Amino acid sequence: MKQNNQVGSTKSVPMKANEISSDGSFKRQTNRFITPFGNNSNELPVEANRYRLLWTAACPWAHRTVIVRKILGLDNVISLGTASPLRPKTTQVDWEFSLDEGGVDPILGIQYMSEIYQKTDSEYKGRPTVPVMVDLKAQQVANNDYFRLTNYFETEWKPFHKENAPNLYPKDLCGEIDALNDVIFHDINNGVYKCGFALSQEVYEEAFDRLFARLDELEERLSTQRFLFGDYITDSDVRLYSTLVRFDVAYYTAFHTNRNLIKEFPNLGGYVRDLYQTPGFGDTTDFDAIKQHYHVSITIFVDKEDVKILPKGPDLSGWNAPHHRETLSNSKEKFLIDN
Repeated sequence: MKQNNQVGSTKSVPMKANEISSDGSFKRQTNRFITPFGNNSNELPVEANRYRLLWTAACPWAHRTVIVRKILGLDNVISLGTASPLRPKTTQVDWEFSLDEGGVDPILGIQYMSEIYQKTDSEYKGRPTVPVMVDLKAQQVANNDYFRLTNYFETEWKPFHKENAPNLYPKDLCGEIDALNDVIFHDINNGVYKCGFALSQEVYEEAFDRLFARLDELEERLSTQRFLFGDYITDSDVRLYSTLVRFDVAYYTAFHTNRNLIKEFPNLGGYVRDLYQTPGFGDTTDFDAIKQHYHVSITIFVDKEDVKILPKGPDLSGWNAPHHRETLSNSKEKFLIDN
């Protein structure tokens, strides 16, 4: 049956608590299907039109793979399947292909993301995550390693890059990019989730402070250069963008990351607009999907309904900053006194 995708029409089943530690902190599940792409016998073969990339426009991890796929021209050799941003009413956390005619993916013929995971491994117990590369020949999951997938697109899939495709992962910067990507992942990409899914005030505030400390560092870094590594966009910029573009419309309120909006950072705000206006970034960004997911059907843990987190923000220091509105008045007083 096709899902009704009107906002407010669905309430997701809560996420299982096995991703919450004893101290109340969020620990994201590890990826199950991590065989790399390559030319060795124990690697996934790189072939045009053999794989289908499944995603939802709401998910930042999936979004960055779609950005890289498009700007490198891999959209000509890797097909794309799109799930709804709204979680379906099922007994487990899932994604649904309710946006497609008949409510199933037109190539794989599946209604739910979990179907391809279960077909690949009948014992699979984790959440069916996106992005996921599906081998169309085997009709099974090939790889769901969201942390490395863009790197495979940038390196192993190079024979299929379009003419004059940008180099997002230059060899002389790989080590530095990997190091920064690790920081961005733990403190920013996943950092907002650590705030939003925290089940104690203490772990929430720790994640909050770490998140904004990193954003402050990057704000300073971007004060003297256009992108994270200078004049040109790299894989790190794609990863940072996927969180920044969702920040003001979703994380700021839904995940209590409310010290500052990204648009209030002079450098980060201009930086994310710069990327948004770049082909491959803004044209793959769906704000409606993002807002529907995070404000209507974001997955929340069972335990959290009994936990109340007090947002540690916003920054109130600006309320006492000079406003100079008195220059618009002929009186120094703010109230009319009736004598």
